[in-house]
Amino acid sequence: MFRLIKIIFIITLVVLVNLNNLAFADELNSAKLFEINCAGCHPKGGNIIRRGKTLKLKDLKKFKMDSLLSVTDIVTNGKGIMSAYKERLTEQEINAVASYVLEQARENWQ
Repeated sequence: MFRLIKIIFIITLVVLVNLNNLAFADELNSAKLFEINCAGCHPKGGNIIRRGKTLKLKDLKKFKMDSLLSVTDIVTNGKGIMSAYKERLTEQEINAVASYVLEQARENWQ
């Protein structure tokens, strides 16, 4: 009986560690996707093309771009001089980048 409990404990521990690693990997992948595809124009949430349209929370709210749906839409379809990424990124990658942008905006890109 003790052996069975020990095995269940070890399996549970391994699963939990792997789930934590997957979450960390997703976070790293989101950051990497942003770095590769977005940071050229939006370093640290700024905007080197249009200074008033940053990815800072204040500007996202000002332009009603502070929801996952709105950020996902602009990454997918582009707007104005911003390129669309629907041909370069998968839907999952676009969602990851959009989530990353909102998370970083809430943390003031720290």
